[in-house]
Amino acid sequence: MSTAPAPAGPDIAAWPPLEGAAAAHGPALLNWAADTSPKRPRVCLVRGARGSGKSQLLAWFLMGSAGHPRTVVHAAVLAEGMLTDAFAWELGRQLGYGPLSPTRLLDRLVVDQRPLLLLVPDLHRSGRGPADLPPARPATLVEELLVPLLELPGTRAIVEVGDSGLLDDWAHTASVETLHVGDAPSGPLAEPPTADLMAQVPRTRDGRPLWDQAPQAAREHALDRALLAPDSQQAVRALLTDPGYLLYGSSVSIAACLADERIPAPPGLRSTWRLAAPQLSNTEHDTAERAALLHAAALGTSPGLARYLLPLAEAHVFTAVWARPDAVITALAQVTAGQGELFAADPLGDVTLLDPATGLSSAPAPFLPPSSARPHGIAVHRDGSLLLLTDTGTLHPTGDDPTGVLDHIATHHGQAALKNPVVIPSAIGQCLRSGTTVVGDEQGNVHVWDRAAHYTGPRARALHAAPITAVTCLAFPDDGHTLVMSAAMDGTVRLWETSAEPMPVPVEQRPALVTSLAATDTADGPVLAVAWNDATLHLWHLPTSRMRQVPLLVPCRALALSPDSHLTVAGPDGAYALSLDTGRLWD
Repeated sequence: MSTAPAPAGPDIAAWPPLEGAAAAHGPALLNWAADTSPKRPRVCLVRGARGSGKSQLLAWFLMGSAGHPRTVVHAAVLAEGMLTDAFAWELGRQLGYGPLSPTRLLDRLVVDQRPLLLLVPDLHRSGRGPADLPPARPATLVEELLVPLLELPGTRAIVEVGDSGLLDDWAHTASVETLHVGDAPSGPLAEPPTADLMAQVPRTRDGRPLWDQAPQAAREHALDRALLAPDSQQAVRALLTDPGYLLYGSSVSIAACLADERIPAPPGLRSTWRLAAPQLSNTEHDTAERAALLHAAALGTSPGLARYLLPLAEAHVFTAVWARPDAVITALAQVTAGQGELFAADPLGDVTLLDPATGLSSAPAPFLPPSSARPHGIAVHRDGSLLLLTDTGTLHPTGDDPTGVLDHIATHHGQAALKNPVVIPSAIGQCLRSGTTVVGDEQGNVHVWDRAAHYTGPRARALHAAPITAVTCLAFPDDGHTLVMSAAMDGTVRLWETSAEPMPVPVEQRPALVTSLAATDTADGPVLAVAWNDATLHLWHLPTSRMRQVPLLVPCRALALSPDSHLTVAGPDGAYALSLDTGRLWD
């Protein structure tokens, strides 16, 4: 009787050269990472004094880890100077979820049950903000997020704890493996610089700091040093009231200060920062994008800051027009084919008209939905009548529809769902120019209804192998073509020109979910907007297949895109509108 050979481990010879601490401890760390058997501890603690080579060891491991399936690091989050929230934002980004709060991140990981190998350097140097508050202590990150992460059954982690004793109490109840890298090298260690960071910031003739010209160290640590200054209250206030520092300074340090209610802050700044900080903490955003994001967040909460940032934001490819942090919207739809009012539905089932220039409700919808309806999608017809998709998958026609088209569509899908529950409607869209209605269902089918020939039934195609999450369409009157776009829970976005067969491959596929779609024909060509559940929006220029990514400030559940490139983003945490420079978006 033969036995299957044990799976081959990683070849250490294929990794970077072994030097210093890596030469002494690299093989042991590699053996731990490659052994995924249940008997091996899922957590490896890297201990050692400052200067002993811990960072060198972890850098060596990270550089070579991608070369073998069992050693691939799924996320490496440097914990130095991190708050619990900031650590969660960065970990969520690296795992493909977008910047999530600690609670939401843990919830996602519990549901996904994905196997993870995490690398956490410098846990013992985590924490930020006033020293007498919990966020400044590394133990807070450990208790609030790291221990819950380590207790997930699929999580393995390499955690650098120095000689701090962090995780010792937890290690008494859990199985861990420990690498003692060693003591500090002989001789004095270099001390961190203590220079006056504010003295390094260039200033205007009248003494205003020029943060755009400041050294990176000053941008990153000026607020941390201000908290330690003898006149700390005045020093911190000077920075929190300086719009230039808010734009260029450390978003994590600012978040740590604003979490302390004892520290005075300009009106609305705390609300602005709660909205903007998750995106501003992403170091990949350049200055123009940071300005546009902070301006959008400040519009509804901090008008003075928004006015300061407006010239910078207007130079970017997207600029916020209005923001309503108080708005909770589940569905949006254009009233007409041109720029005009929007229909907006809320969780209580109310449908109102929104002014696209201000985001304010101008009036209730002319036709009230049934009291039991909770709209999650709206299709608008040229006569003003609506077809609502509710959270239960029911289609409700409202308004004056003398032809009975909407009743016919609702009845058709209601009867089909009674016969086969998997074809229950899950998404709805509308071509205002042509009067075409598009319905997606839980089985992955897309149904296209021609208003003039509704009596013949829809044209239907199975475009996806998973439930549809969003649909939209775009009509081209000159050639009579209609382009249908759909997205599903398999992470795909597909295009179908209805006079031909659907495209054989997706336009896009990602390990995320599309939450909303919108399309329109702009002066620079047709554009498709795709909102994903990882807080990103993809704008596609359909004639050239070019794509531009836009970070989102709120989870998006509804989109509306007008021909003059006015994009409205809405969801459970608020709504805002962007003016898009489509002439520059894809340069």
